[in-house]
Amino acid sequence: MTTLHTPGAPCWIDLMTTDSAETRAFYTGLFGWQAGEPAADLGGYFLFFNQGAPLAGVSPLAPDEEPPGEWSVYLATDDVTKALELAETAGSEVIVPETKIADMGTMAVVTDAGGAHVAMWQADAFAGIARRGEIGTQGWFELHTRAYDESVEFYRDVFGWDTHQMSNTPEFRYTTLGENEYALAGIMDASGYLPPGTDAHWAVYIQVADTDSSAARAVSLGGTIVEPAQNTPYGRLAVVADTLGCQIRLMGPVTS
Repeated sequence: MTTLHTPGAPCWIDLMTTDSAETRAFYTGLFGWQAGEPAADLGGYFLFFNQGAPLAGVSPLAPDEEPPGEWSVYLATDDVTKALELAETAGSEVIVPETKIADMGTMAVVTDAGGAHVAMWQADAFAGIARRGEIGTQGWFELHTRAYDESVEFYRDVFGWDTHQMSNTPEFRYTTLGENEYALAGIMDASGYLPPGTDAHWAVYIQVADTDSSAARAVSLGGTIVEPAQNTPYGRLAVVADTLGCQIRLMGPVTS
């Protein structure tokens, strides 16, 4: 898929955890992922693979640190320095400054127009995910924000998004990066349903063969169901949380 690593496209996800062993067991059990060995020179960071293709990373935290509760989404950029300058001009807070990661690439983390954290990745030896839209891989990436209009402008200006308004009704305002079958990510106006105290955030959907059985498997592995499976025009969706409370979304075929 030639659009995987075009500028602005989601190209990687990772998770910070206080218990690497639990995290490893949960996601390998839930999705059938394979876990790589921790890299000592990267603080114990390790990768998850799907049939040999890298698709996610895990970074250990100290036991007394607070995990963020969500997967971090990285957007590809050809120039981290320039993207950071554009983000700061747009009013972003820099959470992680420009940082070289061995010979793999350069990253940074900022807040967007609605306060959601978003990472940027300028690839060198490591481009990021190799596949998506297949069982066990990322199926979709979605920003949930109260600052909808401002966020659409932010991602267009900072990451060069080619934005397309998919819906603009009071009930459903949604913009995508790319259009129709070439869409790679979405921005949802979540101002009507985000609970008080819940910050704007990126959500990651994993493609599964059966949403209900995957949700049940998450529970059997010690996780919880946050939003039960339901049919939508975009598949049968559910939200689960791992054993440490980090949420991830499931998307599978609609059931009758």
